[in-house]
This record gives sequence, structure tokens and C-alpha cells, in this order.
Amino acid sequence: AGGYGFDYRMAMNIPDFWIKIITEKKDEEWYPSTIWWEMTNRRADEKTISYAECHDQALVGDKTIIFRLIDADMYWHMSKLVPSTEKVDRGIALHKMIRLVTATTMNGGYLNFMGNEFGHPEWIDFPREGNGWSYKYARRQWHLVDDHNLKYHYLADFDKAMIKLIKSVPDFQDTPLVKLWDKDGDNVLAYSREDLIFVYNFHPTNSYRDYGIPAPEGEYKIILNTDDVNFGGFGLNDDSIHHFTLYDPLYAPHNKGWLMLYLPARTAMILKVVGKQTKNDTIKTEK
Repeated sequence: AGGYGFDYRMAMNIPDFWIKIITEKKDEEWYPSTIWWEMTNRRADEKTISYAECHDQALVGDKTIIFRLIDADMYWHMSKLVPSTEKVDRGIALHKMIRLVTATTMNGGYLNFMGNEFGHPEWIDFPREGNGWSYKYARRQWHLVDDHNLKYHYLADFDKAMIKLIKSVPDFQDTPLVKLWDKDGDNVLAYSREDLIFVYNFHPTNSYRDYGIPAPEGEYKIILNTDDVNFGGFGLNDDSIHHFTLYDPLYAPHNKGWLMLYLPARTAMILKVVGKQTKNDTIKTEK
């Protein structure tokens, strides 16, 4: 990208990566080490614009992420009035996770193409000789988000919550991005920015109980969860519970402990430090 005064680089590798992993890899092969590498593959001093997809994927001849994930079920099973399908549940879950990991690992900015945040169905096609100069697909169907009998608002509501959280952190894009954990065999990824910890379980079927993440000592609370029922999830976690790190003599000299979490399959969560450990191992809660 360019233009007068615009010196950011577009992270074009990221949308290409998501297309490739969706179309060529089994769900069990969504390895966190590869995802982390692709999300952060840039020079440290080069500001980039991260994006999961753009207008290229929305135009006729290509497919958006949501269409690649759900395909024809978009037409029949995005209504709350009919039974859902495994393809729809998978698509909604992964759509949120893909956008979350893309947006929260950026170091310059985050780009979204209008309508893609809520999983806009179909494509854009401007009037031309090849389509009989039709305006049928030269549109964005915003009414889909307003119809709460449909599931599109789940994705839109999640996107709003995600952007609001990012904007709540001053200069979020400049905060240190630190990988805490990745394990390809479990499909689990965790990283931190300031007092936030981001944890993902990309595995399609395996949920993990008391899964340990090495994290700065303290008290944590879930502040955003892709599995929240308000975002079309199943609500398998109790987000009101506070989590305390467990002491480990190996990590203690580095002021770290084990953050033990329940990680349902195909979910991601953001936790925030709400209390910090003192030298005498008592918890001092922030108000």
C-alpha cells in the first residue's frame, strides 16, 4: 500500500495463509506455531496492517472466510429458527478465532472490509457486460445484522467487543507482544500484551481441563470469550471465576506461575490481570 504520508506495509501473507489453511489443512493441522509465525512474520521496526481478508476475497470469483467455512449452509442454517449444523457451528467458532488472533497480534493496524466482520454472505459483483449489467450483487446486506432471528449479529457483536477491547488499551499496537506457549500437538497458543493474556484452543474436538499456561504471577479474569452465548458460542466456561497462578519453583525467580484453565475445543479467551502477587505470596487486588 502507499500514498502520500502512508508508510505502513500491508500484511498480505496473512489472508493468503488463512485461505491456504482453510482449504488445504485438516482442522487438527491448524498448528499454533505456524499461526504465530504467519501473524508475526515482519520486521520489528516496520509497521504493518494486519487483516484476515479484504475486498479481494469479497469480489465475485473468490470466497470470503465465512463462505469457505460454511459454504451452502449459509443459505439454510444461519437462522435460529432451524436446527444448526456442525458446519455452521464450526464456521462461526473459527471465524471469531481467526479475526481475534489476526487483530490482536498486529503491530500497526487492523483492516476489515465492510460486512465481512459479520460474515456477509455471497459476493460483490458490479454491473458489467458479463452479468448483464446487473446490480443484484452490488450491495451489502446490512439488514442481516439487525435481524436477531439470524446468527449474523453474533459475529457483529463479537467484532464490536473485540475492537472495543483493543481500543481500551492505549497504543495497543505498540505494546510488547510476547509468546507464552504453543504446543502443536494440543493446538494451543497463548501470548500476552501488557496485562492481557490471549489463549486459543484450535483443536476441533479436544477440550482441556486444568491446562497450564506459564504466565506472570497474579489473579486473572476472563474479559472476552469467543464461546460466550452472546456471540453464538456454547458458554462452556464460567467467565465470572477468577483464576490464580500456581507456584512453581522453576518459574518463581522470573515472577511466573502456572495459569490453569479450562479450554473448550475451538475457543479463545482473553484474560486480564486484576490482582498482582507480592513477595509474601498474598494477592493484592486492583480496584
